Amino acid sequence: MAGGGPTVHQLAAGLLTTLLTIACPDTLYVLPEPAVQVSELTEFDPDIVVVRREEVGGAKFWTPPLLAVELRSPSTAIVDRSAKLAAYGKFGVASYWSFDPDPGRPELTVFELRDGSYEQIAQASRTNALRIERPFPVEIVPSQLTLPPRA
Repeated sequence: MAGGGPTVHQLAAGLLTTLLTIACPDTLYVLPEPAVQVSELTEFDPDIVVVRREEVGGAKFWTPPLLAVELRSPSTAIVDRSAKLAAYGKFGVASYWSFDPDPGRPELTVFELRDGSYEQIAQASRTNALRIERPFPVEIVPSQLTLPPRA
């Protein structure tokens, strides 16, 4: 099953949140599934965000996170890569990551906002390490964030 089931998604989200939290500087926080008001009528609950420490405290975020991460699943892949990508870009989210936790081919795609639109700057799958500098330096190996593939 591409993208895996709900527990594969939850496992990957938890592992990625932990990895980011360990690397996160004291001036920032890594939060799972917060409400982010991207426009007057649209609210998203990204799987993970990175925000400035002083922005934590309200019921939802009204300012753009430094990073929004969406874990793909077969039911959300098209929305995550089109509507959400456009909405996050318009809102001003500096970095957007899309992670597919499919145990057979986990893949991380990294986008950065440049001149008002996202540009894909990196992609890694399986056991390939990816060093990312924004919003802070971290190295990610996609296969370490999901279940091992079944034989």
